Amino acid sequence: MAAGSEVSSRLTLEATAAGNQGQHVKPFTPEKAKEIIMSLQQPAIFCNMVFDWPARHWTAKHLSEILHGKQIRFRMGMKSTDTVPQFETACSYVEATLEEFLTWNCDQSNDSGPFKDYDHSKFWAYADYKYFVSLFEDKTDIFQDVIWSDFGFPGRNGQESTLWIGSSGAHTPCHLDSYGCNLVFQVQGRKRWHLFPPEDTPFLYPTRIPYEESSVFSKINVVNPDLKRFPQFQKARRHTVTLSPRQEEDHLARVEEAITRMLVCALKTAEDPHNTRAWLNPTEVEETSHEVNCHYLNGAVAAFLDHYKTSKGVEIQALRTSKENLQKEDLNTCNHMEMEGTHGQNGTKAAIKQEAASLFGPDLVPVTLRSKETPSEGGGIFENDGKDFVDKDGKHFAKLLCADRQQTMSTSDNAGVDQMASNSAPAPSQTFVSTDDLLDCLVNPQVTRMVAQLLLQGKSL
Repeated sequence: MAAGSEVSSRLTLEATAAGNQGQHVKPFTPEKAKEIIMSLQQPAIFCNMVFDWPARHWTAKHLSEILHGKQIRFRMGMKSTDTVPQFETACSYVEATLEEFLTWNCDQSNDSGPFKDYDHSKFWAYADYKYFVSLFEDKTDIFQDVIWSDFGFPGRNGQESTLWIGSSGAHTPCHLDSYGCNLVFQVQGRKRWHLFPPEDTPFLYPTRIPYEESSVFSKINVVNPDLKRFPQFQKARRHTVTLSPRQEEDHLARVEEAITRMLVCALKTAEDPHNTRAWLNPTEVEETSHEVNCHYLNGAVAAFLDHYKTSKGVEIQALRTSKENLQKEDLNTCNHMEMEGTHGQNGTKAAIKQEAASLFGPDLVPVTLRSKETPSEGGGIFENDGKDFVDKDGKHFAKLLCADRQQTMSTSDNAGVDQMASNSAPAPSQTFVSTDDLLDCLVNPQVTRMVAQLLLQGKSL
């Protein structure tokens, strides 16, 4: 559930550990998930692993009813663009119920209650690192709503978890934890993560002041850095990801799918108006008329624009990022083709790269390295909390971020593909171009991605 539809809070679960409902099957067994967690060399997102967790349906409002009257400590910070990190020692604190927080956050009311001295337009509030054991001490049944054993840590549930609920702009200063492994499950709203590899720690100007057990902080506000004072930070490699209950890319993917649907249905129906069985999968029971497909496309475009309506810059940046990713995909494709044509040492390198990439697929998504040309987010907001995954020697880490996403792809052998052509078509030859040949080009994923970008750019201007 997107936070903006009802409340502007973010709700995140964490588990400190050495580690759409129905017919869905989880892509990884608990044993395989743990194997992946312990072998990852970069941040990654698990998809389709929590679709049956009861906690998936939590909202801040729901929890406020469960915790009715319970006082929670909120950290208050300024929504500023200062280059100095807002360490917790410099923040003020408020004792309030979750219901009072939601009233302040949703109604932006400053008239009464414990938040009366904090203008919502100038301050954020964060109930961070709240241990389930203390928070739900007399409601322990809720522990079963979180099932970390699905990731290969038997017996672990909400009892080992912490809860994070914050208003827009709430954040934790950039830091690393000297040991431990965390899984993070985004329940409601959105959270932006900025992640740096451990070997770049010197470029982050580490400090132990303020002191916190096992935590090493950075002297830099990484979203608004003072490069004159900290010039080495320019060498740091930043991985970024925004977590939400549904992945950000789903909005663009829906537009791409609507374009594909419209083109396929239009051309195949025109080819043989009375024989949809020849090209339409039996599982597709929805009407495929041009009018319905137009409605589907307009709905997908509207949803995309509505999701990014907070600022025109965000819309354009989302499209720009997608375009950059597409260009990277093209480059990777070219490099792969060149690799196939080489021998000896180059062939060995290609095999190693392929083996390293084999972990990732539609259900395990690597967090991408941020382009140096991408401008920093405005507002001095840094949404980064939780623990780093570090091996016992402290040599590597990964943020394991759990999200529920329904975008998957399955493959089968190609037997019978040629039968998709119209029965009335002549025998194929090297010069004959069938409707399917044309569609293979028109609805190639790379083509529909570019068409979707052009369409959305035109609508967002």
